[in-house]
Amino acid sequence: MKRAQDLNQLTDLVHEAVYEVEELRACLEHDDEEASIYTPFLDDLDKMLRDLHESMASGKYAGVGSGEDLSFMPLFKKHERNIPFRELLRTINATHREGYEP
Repeated sequence: MKRAQDLNQLTDLVHEAVYEVEELRACLEHDDEEASIYTPFLDDLDKMLRDLHESMASGKYAGVGSGEDLSFMPLFKKHERNIPFRELLRTINATHREGYEP
């Protein structure tokens, strides 16, 4: 997946990630066994993504190209293999770290 081309596209990607968390949570309501896989990180990831989206929507987002990872990356790295939308999160972080796709 290519990096976002501008702030609007990046905001849309973060919104999509929030939606993916909601969808995953809805699926888990009916499957207690699966829920144990996602419980250790889902609430924290949800909060971090919502906070990021809010900062973008309110104009408080510091911007891209900082060379640093987003706050959710340590959690992501720990649970990466269990996150079904990991490519989306990688793209969001890559855009934040490296800047917009030319």
